[in-house]
Amino acid sequence: LCFVFKQEVEKIRIKITSLGLTESRITSDETIQQLFVECRLNNFLAEETPLSLPKPTGGQRIHYNYSTVINVDKENNHAEREYLKSILLKPDLPANRLKFTVVSDPPEDEQDLECEDIGFAYVSLKEIFQRQRDIIEQDIDVFDSQDASAVIGKLTVTVEALHALRSVHAECKYY
Repeated sequence: LCFVFKQEVEKIRIKITSLGLTESRITSDETIQQLFVECRLNNFLAEETPLSLPKPTGGQRIHYNYSTVINVDKENNHAEREYLKSILLKPDLPANRLKFTVVSDPPEDEQDLECEDIGFAYVSLKEIFQRQRDIIEQDIDVFDSQDASAVIGKLTVTVEALHALRSVHAECKYY
């Protein structure tokens, strides 16, 4: 008998579970009706929830339950791996995190309106590695796109990146 062990494809798994808004200019703005969430890793990948959902009202949450995977295996995703190495090796790299953007989607009958970024949330990949812990179903603050100090809501996300980061870090030791 011959067993062939295939190396596990290294990946970063991202799940956008739900979004809740706090009382803010967003909740009172009548032109903001439908929301979707985009997730971006540096310049490589921008994924967005396939649906835009009606803006949640006071205390409610909207549920996307959307998952995506960023493959970072050596064979096919060299650029992504190099980027992850730079996160681990350069402590002051500003783009060392995943960026989640909450976007207002114009209503069907007003397609002449543009999509508008209303808020941003971040997950630090470097922190995941330093703490040696993935982020599982955690609420992260969503900051107002017009006032970065104002929190306009909470986004519940999962980011499973530790395995991939450990693998990339092991390669770094040989440099």
